Amino acid sequence: FFPGGDIGKLAVCGTVNDLAVAGARPMYLSSAFIIEEGFPVSDLERIVASMAETARNAGVEIITGDTKVVKKGQCDKVFINTAGIGTVEKKYAGISSGSLISEGDQLLVNGFLGDHEMAILAARENLQFETPVVSDVASLNGLISQILDAGVEVKFMRDITRGGIATILAEIATSVNKGLLIDEPSIPVREQINGICEIYGFNPLYLANEGKVLMVVSAGSAERALEIMQSHPQGKETCRIGSVTTANAGRVLLQSAYGGTRLLTKLAGEQLPRIC
Repeated sequence: FFPGGDIGKLAVCGTVNDLAVAGARPMYLSSAFIIEEGFPVSDLERIVASMAETARNAGVEIITGDTKVVKKGQCDKVFINTAGIGTVEKKYAGISSGSLISEGDQLLVNGFLGDHEMAILAARENLQFETPVVSDVASLNGLISQILDAGVEVKFMRDITRGGIATILAEIATSVNKGLLIDEPSIPVREQINGICEIYGFNPLYLANEGKVLMVVSAGSAERALEIMQSHPQGKETCRIGSVTTANAGRVLLQSAYGGTRLLTKLAGEQLPRIC
């Protein structure tokens, strides 16, 4: 349990978002539990209720699953595995591959980054902040459906989870062999999160999120996409953070407010704290 959610909500949202960013309409989920002997039944009931509510709000059904109980010490309280099925229209089939990305495309992010990982850190380490840090965990299929239904030319989508936005951008640049030019001041990070990162030595661009999507849209669709996303509850702080270029193929260049640039690479090593 953490500010803004719990492991049950996280399990449902994670799979719903994986389907949604592939251009699919999520429909059905499976859910399997591995539970440590002695885990409080009240906590299990709370988690299951959270999963049910999250699934209802996302418009999906949990239709099958399994439960295993293991001896004390053989797992860390509870593990939840979810998988999902959705439908994809043929016109969206290329969205998950990145093959549609071309020069001039614009990169959009639907809000502040780093909230989730800092909320997990605070919960695990019992950290107290003047303003509580709340996870952004949310199902994004409603926001994404609104964009697709409006006819916005979406070239690619990815939910920004482990490795943060820096890792996602580096993976895109490498896989499509295009350059990405990112405007550092445009990347939305709360002042509070920046401050915590300075104290603990984190880089906010590598922090995990559970309610954020990186969307690549055509230049002609960017303004329309911004308008739609900013009118949605999960996209009010949507920002345009950069563009696709033919220069520096396979690399991500981060342009600072002072005009200098530096290379942005994938996360090296293990990301902590981790919950999924």
